[in-house]
Amino acid sequence: MVMLVAVFLVIQLIPVERNISRVPAGQSFEMTQKVPANVAAILKVSCYDCHSNNTRYPWYSELQPEAWFMAQHIKKGKEELNFDHFNAYSKRRKKAKITSIISQIEKEEMPLKSYLMLHSSARLSAADKMDLIDFFNTLN
Repeated sequence: MVMLVAVFLVIQLIPVERNISRVPAGQSFEMTQKVPANVAAILKVSCYDCHSNNTRYPWYSELQPEAWFMAQHIKKGKEELNFDHFNAYSKRRKKAKITSIISQIEKEEMPLKSYLMLHSSARLSAADKMDLIDFFNTLN
């Protein structure tokens, strides 16, 4: 038991890179796509923690092995869609991402259920879903 506690304490010293950076002025998704304020607010609360270069970290993200799990989850989310790089995507890729976003919202695949268990404020209401779908349809 002592060994297990010792290992737990030692792994707390291993740092994990944080997903926090600045988007160049004028390059944010909200600015370049003229995102309405209500949609921007929904994206910030429900999407950006995993799909942007700026994650709002909860208290438990400081604890290992949770920090490693979160880092991998965020990395995978950004590989699938990174709103901070959206403007660099080709027209074809943008269209595919928008179609996927709409589909995943409609099927309630995003935000992930595992994320919602700890972040209830990220849950999309029916009105939120319609606002997002309507907005993304204007981009498609």
